[in-house]
Amino acid sequence: MKTFVVIGLGRFGTAIARELSALGHEVLAIDVAEEKVQRVADKVTHAVIGDARDINVLNALGVRNFDCAVVALGSDVGNSALITLNLKELGVKQVVCKAQSHVHQRVLEKIGADRVIFPEHEMGVKLAQGLSSSNVLNFIEFSEDYGIVELASPKSWHGKTIRELDVRNAFHVNIIAVRKADQPGALNVAPGAGCVLEAGDNVVAVGRSEDINRLHEVQ
Repeated sequence: MKTFVVIGLGRFGTAIARELSALGHEVLAIDVAEEKVQRVADKVTHAVIGDARDINVLNALGVRNFDCAVVALGSDVGNSALITLNLKELGVKQVVCKAQSHVHQRVLEKIGADRVIFPEHEMGVKLAQGLSSSNVLNFIEFSEDYGIVELASPKSWHGKTIRELDVRNAFHVNIIAVRKADQPGALNVAPGAGCVLEAGDNVVAVGRSEDINRLHEVQ
């Protein structure tokens, strides 16, 4: 179990706090608005009304003892920057921030944010990947350059081994897992080169986003 602080309980922050708690982690949710805190009070470990712009408030709540803090305020650059600065000054191990623009991202990174995310951008990428090819089931962007994709095994791959397909040389991506059609719910992680792909199998591959995009063209 890990410990998380989620600051800002809009739709994004609330979703993160609830999901982390549902996954069995300890979650401290903070917001200045009483009604937002009340909405998540029974869904997380602790929910507190407080102004995270005040470093004394964060210090009193013991945030330095948490594994990770999520700054879910994206609309106000000044507030999210100040809160991020407070968290880093208090020694929080990892600080993840939401940003609305690349300028906002650069500001947050300059003051020490360990990771900056663009929820709308990332969801847009996933949707575009899914719309562009009917065989793409899921796409996760690790960064602007790399991602991981799960896609239905193309017809031209059926009956062939991973060695025969040689996707590392053909597409510059690596197959890291295979979900076999005859084993519902099971995921074969790090399949051997002799693994044969059949109709109905799903393939999980990792690589540069531009190389992953080329997999969409495989029939």
